[in-house]
Amino acid sequence: MAARLTDKQRKKIVADYVELGSYNAVSKIHGVSRQTVKNIVTNDTDIRQKLQRKKEENTADIIAYMESKRSVVCEIIDKGLDVLNSEDKLTEATPAQITTALGTLIDKWTTTQEAGTGNDNGVKVIIDV
Repeated sequence: MAARLTDKQRKKIVADYVELGSYNAVSKIHGVSRQTVKNIVTNDTDIRQKLQRKKEENTADIIAYMESKRSVVCEIIDKGLDVLNSEDKLTEATPAQITTALGTLIDKWTTTQEAGTGNDNGVKVIIDV
């Protein structure tokens, strides 16, 4: 029969699951079975709140990071648009490359227009996974 886990070990298992989101990964870290981890996690009455809180923290971190890189991203976009608009590059490009670039630009542009209020003032963040 396996040794019983202490309350501290159970809390650590729940905390690691909230962080990693994987029964298998947590079971390997703690040297217990996947089923043991699953049982501990599903018996935790606050797990939904903990997972929601972690998801919100992760989202806030990503948005803060994206905001910190805004100027770099805008610079890259400007350079990319300059390259796409270069006569030399356009004459060298295949029709498939040109249509792919145009399609991407049109898709993203119409998505930002639909997401907004109809005007193109300001910057709109589109998360496309």
